[in-house]
Amino acid sequence: MGCSGWAYATWKPDFYPATLSSKKFLDYYATHLNSVEVNYTFRSLPSATTIASWLSATRPDFRFSFKAPQRITHISRLKNCGPALAAFAGSIQPVIEVNRFGTVLFQLPPNFKADAERLVSFLEEAASTQLRMAFEFRHESWFADEIYSVLQKHNAALCVAESYELQTPNVRTADFACYRFRKSDYSTEQINAVCDHLRTCAQSGDVFAYFKHEDEPTGALRAVAVMKGLNGA
Repeated sequence: MGCSGWAYATWKPDFYPATLSSKKFLDYYATHLNSVEVNYTFRSLPSATTIASWLSATRPDFRFSFKAPQRITHISRLKNCGPALAAFAGSIQPVIEVNRFGTVLFQLPPNFKADAERLVSFLEEAASTQLRMAFEFRHESWFADEIYSVLQKHNAALCVAESYELQTPNVRTADFACYRFRKSDYSTEQINAVCDHLRTCAQSGDVFAYFKHEDEPTGALRAVAVMKGLNGA
């Protein structure tokens, strides 16, 4: 349970203490939440030094998920991505080796329409990386049984992304689940419903769930509320 990122000074003082140094943001974040979706990797591959600093700042049970590079999802659009996949997988290998890896989110552009053949080719090409993969489709044409079958065959998750523009069908296609809660407003009743749903999902495998990062700390605070709900607090 976490957010899409943590390096936001504007989360002071409601989430981060007012006097907390930015160098300690992740340390503090990890005392309240147990996972994060790293958006940094969408534009740049992390160095070994950066990965080491992230790992040292967090607990052994903390999990890092990563957004796939834009070169794969937006520039190449899942076509002929072997070298880019290998470079990306290599950059996060230290996280995988110490069992701190969550999932990789492949967030496709809204104008990328369903292409089952290309998805099959990509997943076959990606198989050698042994990455746990989740796909956020942002064009409704992907929401079809043919696509679900492809994902199931490769144990890739359909990321259930909730927003005002599009609602992903809640279809389980892998032995783990991925959720992205992207709305700006959630009532207490909705937060309780999220807790109940995630608790049920966790009975069938790992679940990775992330609230949207915003300038205000509302996403982080909602994620903390869900964590407390899941822990019975």
